Amino acid sequence: MTVHFIGAGPGAADLLTLRGQKLISSSPVCLYAGSLIPEEILQFCPKNAKIINTAPMSLDDIIEEIKSAHQKGQDVARLHSGDLTVWSAMGEQLRRLREENIPYEITPGVPSFSAASAALGIELTLPGIAQSVVLTRTSGRASAMPEKETLEAFGKTGATLAIHLSVHMLEEVTSRLMPFYGKDCPVAIVWRASWPDQRIETGTLATIIDVVGEEKGRTALILVGPSLAQEGFENSRLYADDYDRRFRPRGTSPRFPETAEIEKN
Repeated sequence: MTVHFIGAGPGAADLLTLRGQKLISSSPVCLYAGSLIPEEILQFCPKNAKIINTAPMSLDDIIEEIKSAHQKGQDVARLHSGDLTVWSAMGEQLRRLREENIPYEITPGVPSFSAASAALGIELTLPGIAQSVVLTRTSGRASAMPEKETLEAFGKTGATLAIHLSVHMLEEVTSRLMPFYGKDCPVAIVWRASWPDQRIETGTLATIIDVVGEEKGRTALILVGPSLAQEGFENSRLYADDYDRRFRPRGTSPRFPETAEIEKN
């Protein structure tokens, strides 16, 4: 018996990984975060599977369901949205399972920031502009931010910021970041990335509040950084014709002579 923690992706059922689908289809018990997992993904559950929406449940309730399945020797598919390595509350479940000596495995999923950038049709890291993406959030009732993990601290780096669970605090986010990125820095907000009702609004730190208006909702990702403009960046050296690579040796003294010899033959 194994508890399979599965990242179910950002929303679209076809963004579920093949491994995740296979594990769901072979698990007689499925626990899923009902407020964030689309019902289409539940179609992969076995016909007579026990399917439980964990949205109204406490941690103790969830562990009891898992313990019950463990006693029956039944695998459990535990579905979380996006990629469950960030902001999924998986860690506290894993700790309890270790205490109970219940085996588990983790299957990653497509994270929401990837789905959001894909929806925007952009690359978040551009040569000469930004080479880092910071996944962060503002403090909330469920989890406070550590003292050193502030928007100001991350803003000083100039990295592309992917700010989760914070659209309801948009005014505060923009005012705190403007001193570091400037009022003309591009901003994009993507609600429910990859869902049928996906919504995208773009602007700058100075204009995005007026663009969005009063209807902010909650399930959204804020992206901030100069890379969002997709302009003024250098070409990567990766595909430059004179760039010496293992699989494309160049010059009289290539870095990987063994590959060059193979190419020659």
